This record gives sequence, structure tokens and C-alpha cells, in this order.
Amino acid sequence: MATKTTDKAAPKAAKAKAPAATAPKATKAAGATKPNALQQPLKPSAELGAIVGTSPLPRGEVVSKVWDYIKKHNLQNPENKREIVADDKLKKVFGKDKCSMFEMNKHLAAHLKA
Repeated sequence: MATKTTDKAAPKAAKAKAPAATAPKATKAAGATKPNALQQPLKPSAELGAIVGTSPLPRGEVVSKVWDYIKKHNLQNPENKREIVADDKLKKVFGKDKCSMFEMNKHLAAHLKA
């Protein structure tokens, strides 16, 4: 008889765990979450707006447009592709003549407002 009670207890425990595992997926599917920082539209400064436009854009799209500008105007150092050689427009954003691709986001963040 002890085996019957343990057999009944195991399915109940499995049923109790199942709804808890599916609950987070249901809230994500409902779309109740707010957009993360990368998806929030930000207004670029006048200096950055000369490159990406003046309308509010998500941060990822701003970075993408800056890279398009860099590649279009051939502003990467040919010997070190990680280094960006700034033209007049990018000097206003970066504040210096050269910038590494890793510190570029720091300079862009200073020119974006919520």
C-alpha cells in the first residue's frame, strides 16, 4: 500500500512544477514588458544629427548609421581597422582626431538624450 501513495504523490509534484515553469513564457508572449535600453528611441545632439539625422532613433540604429558613415567616407585606419580617423563631423562627436571602435559608443552616448 505504501507504493500506491508514493505513486500518487509523484504525479501531483510533477503537476505542481509544470505551471511555474511555463508562467514566465506566458508574460513575455503577452508583450507586457517595456522596451530595453537598446530599443528606446533617443534624440541625437546637433553634432551627431549631422551624421545620423535629427529624428529620435534607438541606440543600435545610431551605431549602425555611424558605421555606415565611417565606411562610406573610408574613415577606418587601413593599417588598424579598429581605429577610426575622424573627419570634421566626427571630430565634433568624438572630441579628438582618432578613436578606437571600442570607445566610440562612449562618445556616442554623450550625444544621445532620452
